[in-house]
Amino acid sequence: MSPSNDNIGFGTRAIHAGQIPDPTTGAVIPPVSLSTTFKQTAAGVHSGYEYSRSGNPTRHNFETAVAALEGGKYGLAFASGSSVTATILNTLHSGAHLVSVNDVYGGTYRYFTKVAVHNGVEATFVDLNDAANVKPHFKENTKLVWVESPTNPTLRIIDIRAIADYAHAHDALLVVDNTFMSPYFQNPLSLGADIVVHSVTKYINGHSDVVMGIAVTNDQAVYEKLQFMQNSMGAVPSAMDCFLARRGLMTLEVRMQRHASNAQALAEYLESNSNIEQVIYPGLPSHPNHELAKKQQRGFGGMVSFRVKGNLDNVNKFLGNLKYITLAESLGGVESLIELPCIMTHGAVSPEDRATLGITENLVRMSVGIENVEDLLADLKQALENMA
Repeated sequence: MSPSNDNIGFGTRAIHAGQIPDPTTGAVIPPVSLSTTFKQTAAGVHSGYEYSRSGNPTRHNFETAVAALEGGKYGLAFASGSSVTATILNTLHSGAHLVSVNDVYGGTYRYFTKVAVHNGVEATFVDLNDAANVKPHFKENTKLVWVESPTNPTLRIIDIRAIADYAHAHDALLVVDNTFMSPYFQNPLSLGADIVVHSVTKYINGHSDVVMGIAVTNDQAVYEKLQFMQNSMGAVPSAMDCFLARRGLMTLEVRMQRHASNAQALAEYLESNSNIEQVIYPGLPSHPNHELAKKQQRGFGGMVSFRVKGNLDNVNKFLGNLKYITLAESLGGVESLIELPCIMTHGAVSPEDRATLGITENLVRMSVGIENVEDLLADLKQALENMA
């Protein structure tokens, strides 16, 4: 089944894309293909699979499904979101230059500044809150623009269409990390992106039990480069992880709806609380990019950032008081998680850059889960009241 070109709903695609019942037994859920190798009818003649690093039926099922949800032709799964980043960067030649949004995931920043630079790839980090800011940073050797929208952790919204138009006019590719929105709320390929990437670990899997990444594209040449790198570098996920992520994907629509409704309620509560200095959530009219978010997204997602009044001690007291919202890195699981970016997810970013980005010691990032919203509101309320 290839429903990416069919006029069917998101939830239907999430359940059925690539999910072909087993032809031998009729099993509605295809069995996990754990085999590392596949029989060939003659030397070099096979049914599409020869070695699981190169291709695996369970992985292909998952890749097909995510591509369908993103409106893409090709999907390629990797062992982690970071390995997607590494693979894409390895398609660039030494001497290439890329422009990245400055408010980027700490692991991406680390790879660009600590690894890619030693392979001869230079990265320039730019405030893209105004898309026009990309223009003066382009060079003759700029081959790639890397964007998150919303950004991590300050939830700025980037005008993907405007960045894509400028990148393409200068023969550069645009990569959009769509992890925070998931394919349910945003499809960057439809806005001009060449490659969309996800940390599957987050919303796509949704249950905090798989580490994986994926890239989706409509460009055959880009796909062939990435597929070659995927096979050559070997950073592929296990069949069991692909099965688990494919199972998680089936409920993406209903999960994202609950994540977003809970996040909206918590953001509105926090904005009214006297112990909170600022709330950053694209679904609030107070967000400076609220109108752009409404234009290029179909919802506002489950991520909320906010600044607690006071110093680091106040923040740590607040975090320590929480009962149901767990202090932990990562995001996008069914459970609510909260973290302190300056120490945790963005510790690899220099103190100077963190200050420029507004990643202060009182900035907290919360991944709002799908628990009962009344319980989450009560947890925040008691944690804030007991800070003193």
